[in-house]
Amino acid sequence: MSELPRTYADLSATAAGKMMVTNVPVISIEATIRDAETLLTHEAKRLDTINYVYLTDTAGHLLGAMSIREIFALPKTTPLKEVATKELISVRPHTLRDRVAFLAIEHNLKEIPVVDMNNLFLGVIPYDVILKTLREEHVEDALRSAGVHSFNGGANLVGASSWILIKKRIPWLIIGMLGSAVTAVIITSFQTALESQLLLAAFIPAVTYIAGAVGVQSETILIRTASLTKNFSFAAYVTREVFIGIGLSVLLGLAIGSISFLIWHTAIVSLILGLAFLVAIIGSMTIAVFLPWLLSKLRLDPAITGGPLDTIFSDIMSVAVYFVIANIILRAFAS
Repeated sequence: MSELPRTYADLSATAAGKMMVTNVPVISIEATIRDAETLLTHEAKRLDTINYVYLTDTAGHLLGAMSIREIFALPKTTPLKEVATKELISVRPHTLRDRVAFLAIEHNLKEIPVVDMNNLFLGVIPYDVILKTLREEHVEDALRSAGVHSFNGGANLVGASSWILIKKRIPWLIIGMLGSAVTAVIITSFQTALESQLLLAAFIPAVTYIAGAVGVQSETILIRTASLTKNFSFAAYVTREVFIGIGLSVLLGLAIGSISFLIWHTAIVSLILGLAFLVAIIGSMTIAVFLPWLLSKLRLDPAITGGPLDTIFSDIMSVAVYFVIANIILRAFAS
């Protein structure tokens, strides 16, 4: 097996080259099933993983792989090169762990081989590392969505001091508080609309929640898709989101308008709600799609800063849209 070159010494701690194991079953492409069985029988105790046997040529190039189940199910005289899987999913030493985990899930693999640019076999990312990665990525996403950052997979979360936890959580809470103040100013500036239709106040949480929820969905999918998909096309993604946004906004707008009319029998409020949902959802999805793009252009991590900012901007926008539409419709029907 090829050694990891010194040029990879500065790899990220979460790169494949730093997380792989090298004591794995490797055999010549010219060997037979019997040879593979012998290898596994004699070397199993010293190996780090035995999910697959990897086939290489004399120079160490990775040419194929076979699962243990396949090996023990075939006749012993069968040449490995005739039955091995030759189109393999592999990664390079610099590939980050989230990409490795994504490939393992997408292709239903227990481990992922690591090769260099010349396809020399270096090692594998084993199943336990992939599972640990999935868990830590899940914890990190949950913490980041709550505005808590700089914890490696939540490992230091339990042991951190109260002061450190306060410092990690307070910045986005302060920004959120300022956003709430802006929202309050917007609401008080439309006091006349509220006085004429008090029912409008009851639907403020519904408008902000639906718009925010749709926005968070769009942003989460965008960030995850962009980080895990090769040759990601932002233009194609935006085009798809436009159609999704129009469909969701129309359906939810019609739903809330119909429900409010059936319960309260107020056509004006129903019209306001339907139009507000329509515009607020499209606006929230626009923020959710273009905010990560803008943050990436500013060299800021969208996964860290996008969630809290998206929520704040979405709340302000949805409340402003709601009361602007309410004010326009109430004035139109009053004249």
